Amino acid sequence: MNFKLTHIPARSKKPREDGLTMVMDKGLSLRQVEDLISTAESLIDLVKLGFGTAYVTNDLEKKVKLYKQAGIRPYLGGTLFEAFVARDNFSGYRKLLDSLELDLAEVSDGSIVLAHKEKCRYIERLAKDRTVLSEVGSKESGILISPAKWVRMMETELNSGSWKVIAEARESGTVGIYRPSGHAHTALVNRILAKVPGERILWEAPIKSQQVWFIKQLGANVNLGNIAPEEVIPLETLRLGLRGDTFFDHLPEKVASKLQQKVPG
Repeated sequence: MNFKLTHIPARSKKPREDGLTMVMDKGLSLRQVEDLISTAESLIDLVKLGFGTAYVTNDLEKKVKLYKQAGIRPYLGGTLFEAFVARDNFSGYRKLLDSLELDLAEVSDGSIVLAHKEKCRYIERLAKDRTVLSEVGSKESGILISPAKWVRMMETELNSGSWKVIAEARESGTVGIYRPSGHAHTALVNRILAKVPGERILWEAPIKSQQVWFIKQLGANVNLGNIAPEEVIPLETLRLGLRGDTFFDHLPEKVASKLQQKVPG
């Protein structure tokens, strides 16, 4: 940090198991990647090359190399995995991972119907030589999954070899663990956390209010994903209590109660 402040929550250090920030790259140029690295390299753990953008991205190999040289782990979005599976070309997907020298792989079934046992077999196969992230939840609005099923799928996928399970929200933040309004399904999240260790879950939270909610519920070192490149530093200040939404969360209670603005009643 550039200077000292007291009462700042401790943040885990890279490489870390919790407090992860996953950024969504939907087609950044090499220059934009260089700029992102220069401003926020220490704050970013993972970068998802969103959905199928890797197929049309210029200088893909150079982009991957830039991230890796900066100590950031890039990986291909789960929808691209599904695109290969839908075309019965899983071997082609693995060859692509090899050619890009990616140590991370995402397995999802948000766009296609995939039997859960089959999904877990893909996780098991990839986990033999890679770190696997698996995504739980549908990308379609209106598809409801019971809390018990969420828990069962997450537990099974972790047991199959997933490093983290991603709680689906899309880049819109209006499906999966969120209502169409963008507000969290509180009961669902609580049911999940009662059974699945929080450090094993990466919560997609593209909207600021969602980031605030999870930080207030689970602390500065909650794993958050689908963060826009320009929101990496603002997110870190939320984690550290340096924005209004979390400003008083880490100050001593006496100080907070004295200084906190009162809303006229």
